[in-house]
Amino acid sequence: MKTLHFYILRQVLATLLMAMVVFTFVILLGNVLKEVLDLIVNGYVSVGVFAEAVGLLIPWVWSYSLPMAMLAATLLVFGRFSADNELTAVRASGVSLISLVSPVLLLSVALCATSALINMEIAPSCRVAYKQLQFKARAELSKIQLPEGRYIKDFADKGYIFYIGKNQNGALEDVRILRLGDKTNVEATVTAPRGQLLIDEVSKEMTFKLFEPDAVVLYKDAARQGPASEDFVFTIPFGDLAQPKKLGGKPDISNMTFTELRAELRDLERRFGAAPAGKMTSAEGRELLVRLRKARNDTTTPIRVHIHRQIATSFACFGFTLIGIPLGIRVHRRETNIGFVIALVLVLLYYGILVLGMGLDSRPEFAPHLIVWVPNFLFQAVGAVLLWRANRGI
Repeated sequence: MKTLHFYILRQVLATLLMAMVVFTFVILLGNVLKEVLDLIVNGYVSVGVFAEAVGLLIPWVWSYSLPMAMLAATLLVFGRFSADNELTAVRASGVSLISLVSPVLLLSVALCATSALINMEIAPSCRVAYKQLQFKARAELSKIQLPEGRYIKDFADKGYIFYIGKNQNGALEDVRILRLGDKTNVEATVTAPRGQLLIDEVSKEMTFKLFEPDAVVLYKDAARQGPASEDFVFTIPFGDLAQPKKLGGKPDISNMTFTELRAELRDLERRFGAAPAGKMTSAEGRELLVRLRKARNDTTTPIRVHIHRQIATSFACFGFTLIGIPLGIRVHRRETNIGFVIALVLVLLYYGILVLGMGLDSRPEFAPHLIVWVPNFLFQAVGAVLLWRANRGI
């Protein structure tokens, strides 16, 4: 059995490394052509900086290529194993399929731990370093920039926290402004699908204009319910922030490490504080609590989704291995092309569901942080059933 296990592991590891190189090159090539190559063409960076950028991209690419490579390796190895009738010979010797593949399953568990380290710490840190390198290379530090996809707390001492979904030369989308009553707890939440940012470098002021009638303001104090037009225009002095720097001080949510995401979630929950208390009817109280809970969920759900996404994708190697082994046996062909095609189809299915959950991060009522777990449950359940059937020869 030891000899047989070492034989299977050697085959899987060799194919895994080959597939890892192929998938890493393909994914890396797409990102290099899109984001880095034009910097060299336009003379922004040297070859050394280009090599550094590619090196920083590799860990981020590994978070995707490692599960894909494990899936391709199991499909190819066990497909050849079955096509060469080696599986028949092993079964004739009284060795069950479960016993045969146990070291491969243990390898997939070890790769899950490796994926967790990459997904939760290494890849986000390298991605941030790459973004900073790219940012410096494009020499965009000449003016204040409001970064996208993160909560900007530079103005918390002035009573505001901002979130900008998209910022295209001052044209803002998905704007959220948290007004802090005592510079710690949220007093009011202002949301708008569109807005405009104006920067006066002479007076060192920033002005946010949120477009009505879509803008909505929600006060924590029930006595102040109801929007007013002046609540949709915010003028804030930025003082020494006029010096070249990028606001926010943190990476965007999608590039935060697991530790940073947890800290960000705790901070926002603390700032929202407890439910308001005061003289109000029970109906008013229930309505206000519902609206405040929705505002809180709208603010924290994107962070929860990314936390669960980092954890969930760490288990992809195990799910891909469970489903790859029986499918490789059933395909029963020596050609590598069919193995890669099946791997790509399964990868598209897995990450398609994952992207669906990520795309619903602004709809907390759909529990998108749980949707990102669906691909794991689906692949592991189907893979376990197929492996059980293959072990019984069905």
